[in-house]
Amino acid sequence: MTLSDLQKVCEKEHLPRFAAKQIARWLYVKRVTDIDEMTDLSKAARAALSANYTLGLEAPLRESISKDGTKKYLFRTRQGEYIESAYIPDGERATLCVSSQAGCRMGCRFCATARQGLQHSLSAGEIINQIFSIPDSERLTNLVFMGMGEPLDNTSNVLAAIEIITSSWGMAWSPTRITLSTAGVAKELEHFLNSTKVHLAVSLHNPFHEERAEIMPIEKAYPIREVTDILRRYDFTGQRRVSFEYIVMEGLNDSPKHIKELCRLLDGIKCRINLIRFHKIPDSPYFSPSDEKMTAFRDTLSAKGIQTTIRASRGEDIKAACGLLSTAEQNKENA
Repeated sequence: MTLSDLQKVCEKEHLPRFAAKQIARWLYVKRVTDIDEMTDLSKAARAALSANYTLGLEAPLRESISKDGTKKYLFRTRQGEYIESAYIPDGERATLCVSSQAGCRMGCRFCATARQGLQHSLSAGEIINQIFSIPDSERLTNLVFMGMGEPLDNTSNVLAAIEIITSSWGMAWSPTRITLSTAGVAKELEHFLNSTKVHLAVSLHNPFHEERAEIMPIEKAYPIREVTDILRRYDFTGQRRVSFEYIVMEGLNDSPKHIKELCRLLDGIKCRINLIRFHKIPDSPYFSPSDEKMTAFRDTLSAKGIQTTIRASRGEDIKAACGLLSTAEQNKENA
């Protein structure tokens, strides 16, 4: 719950309004595991809260560990579905890739999550639980909404979670420690940009309308040019950054004409392109280019003035890398 949600709880339970901040501190700073641990509330108040509310903490069902140190966690949702989160340690940096939905309805052809369709959107509590319930929770330095689901297809709950994470009464994280990735839900994009200061990553993958629509059906509803037109109205020269994620698929989106069109499409936007190797999923017709081709693609874009990097692949052996998260088999096992 956000602070305003907790204030409503206090009103309903006949607690003083200031008790909402006390409860928030116990939840998000002290991270108590039982309402009875909220010792600056009266016994009667704790009894009333315990009778009507739970903390919503659910430990992961399973942990998978990659040879590169990445960890993947399986959680069960309150509706009986499953989600996955990926913990990525990197020196002093530790990033958690959180899910915002069980499954996804965007239908991207290169993504394993999309193949299982959408089961349901997660509550703010189910999003926050992924942060609080992993063993390495206290080590986290960064958070990316790049797990299962489209965050801007669940905007209200994602924004509530971000409010909890970044508010002084909550976890008090800087917004610059958080990145949200979207396939480009234009109708929600401005609301997100106006409501938060977190970084934005746009899943681009092809600059041509017809070609992008073939691999990303969202292009038909929200063309990428509509997304870039919105972004040109915002300032990304300060602390907030925008990047474009580009999964490179050999012979599909890695030609000189794609580089030329990328430069045209992103002209006037201070941004970075993150190149990602395509991670093979079963029965997929796509392939990842060689390291040499990836490097040449990066260097050509960089030479044309767009900061471009190749994202290191992490957790591929446990299916925790980009595009590989899926609980379809788990759903079948428990059907």
